[in-house]
Amino acid sequence: MRERMTMTDHALTTTDQPIESPAVEGERADLLAMLTKHRHFLRFTTRDLTDEQAGLRTTASELCLGGLVKHVTSVERGWADFIVQGPSAMGDFSTMTEADFARRADEFRMLPGETLAGVLEQYAEVARRTDELVVALPDLSATQPLPKAPWFEPGARWSARRVLMHVIAETAQHAGHADILRESLDGAKSMG
Repeated sequence: MRERMTMTDHALTTTDQPIESPAVEGERADLLAMLTKHRHFLRFTTRDLTDEQAGLRTTASELCLGGLVKHVTSVERGWADFIVQGPSAMGDFSTMTEADFARRADEFRMLPGETLAGVLEQYAEVARRTDELVVALPDLSATQPLPKAPWFEPGARWSARRVLMHVIAETAQHAGHADILRESLDGAKSMG
């Protein structure tokens, strides 16, 4: 039997407030533990920053730390909605216009009036919702057809499990990006 896990280890809404998540065992605990770990590393890169610093581009990339958190929040929210509602939750990407893509680009930057605390609070809320969904799902193998998009194979279906693995991978990838952005900003590192 696997060890029972609660989701408070290294899970921070800011840098000092733990996220309380449901207790769960087995595969679901493994998936949530990995997601929690990578969420922590992403949030950790924002420790002790001002709103202005969170919105700065520190590399040749268009990315900023606050924008990365906003993007990962949007991605996790969208995929959690997909698990429950199917492709209609995400829309038809094949019909997106330039204006649609421009609006989506706003999730990669801090906009006027946005605060780092607000962005982190939204991320914590989405994380809580996802964690509760993972615990409550009757079957991680249940599938939904992917939405129409040039980057998805037509007719493909993803299970809830595969969606969660995708969210984990995306969170980990962006936590790595965030670490580079933070080191470029002021030399601070997540590790080392």
